[in-house]
Amino acid sequence: MENYDIVIIGGGPAGLAAAASARRNGIEKIVILERDKELGGILNQCIHNGFGLHTFKEELTGPEYAGRFIEQVRELGIEYRLNTMVMEISPQKVVTAMNREEGLFEIQAKAVILAMGCRERPRGALNIPGYRPAGIFSAGTAQRLVNMEGYLPGREVVILGSGDIGLIMARRMTLEGAKVKVVAELMPYSGGLKRNIVQCLDDYGIPLKLSHTVVDIQGKDRLTGVTLAEVDEKGKPVPGTEEFYSCDTLLLSVGLIPENELSGGMGVELNPVTSGPRVNESLETNIEGVFACGNVLHVHDLVDFVSEEAASAGKNAASYIQRTDGSELSERTDTYGEAPGTSTDEKERQGEGISGEKSMAQSGRRNRAVRLTAGDGVRYTVPETICASRMDDRLTVRFRVGNVYKNCYVSVYFDEDRVLRRKRPVAAPGEMEEIALTKEQLMRFPELETITVKIEEE
Repeated sequence: MENYDIVIIGGGPAGLAAAASARRNGIEKIVILERDKELGGILNQCIHNGFGLHTFKEELTGPEYAGRFIEQVRELGIEYRLNTMVMEISPQKVVTAMNREEGLFEIQAKAVILAMGCRERPRGALNIPGYRPAGIFSAGTAQRLVNMEGYLPGREVVILGSGDIGLIMARRMTLEGAKVKVVAELMPYSGGLKRNIVQCLDDYGIPLKLSHTVVDIQGKDRLTGVTLAEVDEKGKPVPGTEEFYSCDTLLLSVGLIPENELSGGMGVELNPVTSGPRVNESLETNIEGVFACGNVLHVHDLVDFVSEEAASAGKNAASYIQRTDGSELSERTDTYGEAPGTSTDEKERQGEGISGEKSMAQSGRRNRAVRLTAGDGVRYTVPETICASRMDDRLTVRFRVGNVYKNCYVSVYFDEDRVLRRKRPVAAPGEMEEIALTKEQLMRFPELETITVKIEEE
């Protein structure tokens, strides 16, 4: 059994940023476990630019962005193991993994950071009728084939789904000489960033058909064509709207799913909306000392936000270890309940005194977890609970909306009191939204039970 302070599962942008942050916050014994043959994760196949505008204030390609963090990890002397598959993590934070050099091995961690990223939703989840010919790829698989393996999947392409990877691959396939005939989207709005619709479709004259889906696939050995049809408000195909497109390739960009088999296996509570862990203000799950960040927590639109979130997870994991290793009593609250009482010694250190029930009540209020709820138009929030005494001076709450809203307001309510109202010209499901809460705000509401984030229209 090996022993490490922090074990990070995944060597993509989230794992790298979390590792660098934890080291800079005083943790020495860190190891990254990565199943691929190199660090960097999905960024290695994202050779287009547009990364790093927030983090580095310049435009980088995916490999360049990953390279910046890989360099940091190496300069900081952080250990990593490649070609290493994590098989299981126990609730006691024992990580079971294997690779060809060491075989099966176990690591006892003081803290675990989950940074496994996400995977694409496959054709099997879509119930598309028709044969199963060659020529049907997920957009991410096609991206790897073109950008890393040097293969062109096909010459005549239809793309189902307008997620960012699908939009980017529409442009990439066009630049490689393929003819992208159409991008079809089931929803009445695109699932990708507005800038990608403009730069990847509009600039190349590629049509985007909203409220459309594939209803039939033709071809036995190789794809010969697909039939699209319009769908109604319930997503059901409308008879008489079928349209045939001849093609030899169908790319699927129909959603991303956080990789949480390991998380669920160790008992981490998952949010049914995001399919990622439920976390508190420290990005800590319901299992003490287990943190989550990046696309394994919720699917992001910009990698800069992944790195920012992961840096917070690394810092918070470091604080957790320093708190539990020292003589101080952990102030951890139950993720969805109230904190345990503060010890007599701790109260005296804080100058609160121990005589009288008032100071005890004040302490309990300060350490109570406040629930964040998604209100009208908001699908979820990350985090889901906040303990004011444990949060930094400023906390970023991220969320996605469930529809396209124009000239709307993002409002935040502390119980029944509205404390924030921000105008948004457009809010769409494809673009993550965020608001900032301050410790000072929460401290002004000692009896606060619930924070609600909602969309309000004029």
